[in-house]
Amino acid sequence: MTRPLPLLATVLSAAAILAVLTAAPRGAAGHARSISHSTWQLDDAGASVEVRFAALDLSQLPLGAGPAEAAARYASEHLWVERDGARCPVRGEPRLLPAAEGWRVFAWRIDCPAGGRTMRSDLLREVNPSHMHFARLRGSGSAPVERVLAESDDRWALDAEGRHDGAGTSFAGYVWLGLEHILAGWDHLAFVAALLLLADTLREVATLVTAFTLAHSVTLALAVLGLVRAEAAGIESLIGFSIALVAAENAWLLSGRDRVVPLVSAGLLLMLAGLSAAGVGSLGPLALCGLALFTSCHFGLLDRTQRPARLRAAIAFAFGLVHGFGFAGVLAEIGLPRDRLVPALVGFNVGVELGQLAVVAVVWPLLRWLARFREGAVERLVAEAGSAAICGLGLFWFLTRALG
Repeated sequence: MTRPLPLLATVLSAAAILAVLTAAPRGAAGHARSISHSTWQLDDAGASVEVRFAALDLSQLPLGAGPAEAAARYASEHLWVERDGARCPVRGEPRLLPAAEGWRVFAWRIDCPAGGRTMRSDLLREVNPSHMHFARLRGSGSAPVERVLAESDDRWALDAEGRHDGAGTSFAGYVWLGLEHILAGWDHLAFVAALLLLADTLREVATLVTAFTLAHSVTLALAVLGLVRAEAAGIESLIGFSIALVAAENAWLLSGRDRVVPLVSAGLLLMLAGLSAAGVGSLGPLALCGLALFTSCHFGLLDRTQRPARLRAAIAFAFGLVHGFGFAGVLAEIGLPRDRLVPALVGFNVGVELGQLAVVAVVWPLLRWLARFREGAVERLVAEAGSAAICGLGLFWFLTRALG
């Protein structure tokens, strides 16, 4: 009897077509999180502001090809200071400053006498609700301090002496930031969900989550402390690849270890390597050939064992290292001073772990409950459909990031 075509083959075809035909904004292919930065020099008469955006984030706004003046005006209208509830005026027109490739920097002056002043931000909220803005404030007679402005906390009170209130983002604030970061990070959650779909015991779940946690904590710390640097576009592509590979592995194990899955996976990577050699995409041909070799070896090792739990824990650790660089992007860009960096790093990591455990606490009991019906047939169906959906998402993210 002919074995049915594995589900992954259909997913690969559909996702490849989706990657070509989808008319989503360019930013939709990247990480769900976006970041902007500002430096404020505060005095008794007002503040001088300098703001930095990623050009890709600004491209999501309805500014068209947009002159720089429109983007500068947008920035000054959505990052402002209020005094006693009334918006303080901008002096003159915001101006564009020289910036590194891929970035846009704007500056302006706000007239706002000391007393009852509050900084507020809703930058990029209309196109990316999870956007985070890092404000660094310098005032007369006080050391610089930073604060994160996000949808859940979009204001920063300033005191009557022309200085900040001393309340930069606290340890608890960074815990909350890490929690928001993981819950808004669909790619990270998709990876964790893919790992859980085939876990048989609570011990296996604990092993997978521990391996992933340890690995991303290591690279998060190394990257934020500046000891290791990774190219952002490559990391984002690899995160998409990790999701697609683990979900493809699920489909392969469920379909009876058909040879089609490893062949199609490695073949797609080699095809992308050929495109990369012709100058298409952000990943080099050697990197893509390396991923093809890694994929073939991984499926080969899996095929030699009937109990793949340990190997899946190893892959969770390996890809956890990659995901750690994705988490690090949030903190590394702030440029925190050393005395504030460690509390921010620990708090942020605690928040990420709490968010991750919350997802496990919801998904795992649900899978165990489904296993009680029709001798596990319902759970298997959910695992097959879930793996297909996650594989399609991971492949879409990988292709759009690698080819972007």
